[in-house]
Amino acid sequence: MKIEIKPKYGFVILAFAFIALYSLFQARAILLGPQISIVSPKDGEVVGSPLVTVEGWGRNIGWISMNDRQIFTDEEGHWSEKLIVSEGTSIITVVARDRFGRETRKNLHIVLN
Repeated sequence: MKIEIKPKYGFVILAFAFIALYSLFQARAILLGPQISIVSPKDGEVVGSPLVTVEGWGRNIGWISMNDRQIFTDEEGHWSEKLIVSEGTSIITVVARDRFGRETRKNLHIVLN
């Protein structure tokens, strides 16, 4: 039994497949949820000054905070915040939420001598 597909139906099938793949590509931000990355300082880094600049980026976020205080990003999702840490080990928590309420959390440990 041989199945033949007429050219006009083949085009419709190909167009439908293209639309489905393009839709999945555009929906990747919704499917992946919020993403955050802390660029500087690195986790476990030893710093010599109590004033630390924490830098990172976020994607697919609607709201972001550091230690329960809202921070703001630029148009590309990059952020930079200055923070005073106490002697010993300090834990910095960055939380990002998307518009659907999904949440991502990153913890950063910094040691001040």
